[in-house]
Amino acid sequence: MVIGHECAGVIEEVGSKVKDLVAGDRVALEPGISCWKCTHCKQGRYNLCPDMKFFATPPVHGSLANQVVHPADLCFKLPENVSLEEGAMCEPLSVGVHACRRADIGPETNVLVMGAGPIGLVTMLAARAFGAPRILIVDVDDSRLTVAKDLGADAVIKVSTNIQDVDVEVGLIQKAMGGGIDVSFDCAGFNKTMTTALTATRPGGKVCLVGMGHHEMTVPLTPAAAREVDVVGIFRYKNTWPLCLEFLRSGKIDVKPLITHRFGFSQKEVEEAFETSARGGNAIKVMFNL
Repeated sequence: MVIGHECAGVIEEVGSKVKDLVAGDRVALEPGISCWKCTHCKQGRYNLCPDMKFFATPPVHGSLANQVVHPADLCFKLPENVSLEEGAMCEPLSVGVHACRRADIGPETNVLVMGAGPIGLVTMLAARAFGAPRILIVDVDDSRLTVAKDLGADAVIKVSTNIQDVDVEVGLIQKAMGGGIDVSFDCAGFNKTMTTALTATRPGGKVCLVGMGHHEMTVPLTPAAAREVDVVGIFRYKNTWPLCLEFLRSGKIDVKPLITHRFGFSQKEVEEAFETSARGGNAIKVMFNL
């Protein structure tokens, strides 16, 4: 299977009916092709289309190739000051942007992010761009927390993987926030992270489930419901590329520090890139330059 769904490139050829793009344009690609006929598409929530053809989701091949054919309306011109690498980062950034829209992040929203992996980090960056005044991020890994702090987190807390520690850690999180937590993003999707998010969020607040670590979770919904904590989920994104590109163009978001490794497209380099990603360590985003 050809994988890959985070991509940008240079247009080599356009169809006869394409009016807004020409050969030589640099574009970022939104990877999902929806049907535009179902109820979800017609209601504007095309990310929920049951007939979505998405790069690298079986049986559809992905974009880890020299050339791909893609609809013009899903190819977005890059501003002059935005590189192809940054354009490729619009895909993960879109997850954070969509999550922030679903959670109604604004200048009065204090945010907790569970997980400082790639998606947790872009969610943090997006929340700041949406105006969140204070953002706290937690993880089990010191190096990831260091990256989060360098990227602008107001506070970071190292937690354990032991669910028995939730109550103590929630106390530490709430103390570090210095006020109520209005929105929590669970960017890991495990029993413990969701339990922590539900418990830490203030009454009347909101929890947005972003990560998909566990297919099923056992979490304390009843106490959260008694405090009227809203729970929302996200799946992919919709209409996010223009805003992502504007964030990048204006400098409101800088994704360049997330690109930690770069490789060419030879067989040897591709294998080395996957091994680097699998090892983890300081790898966040591993980029291929074809």
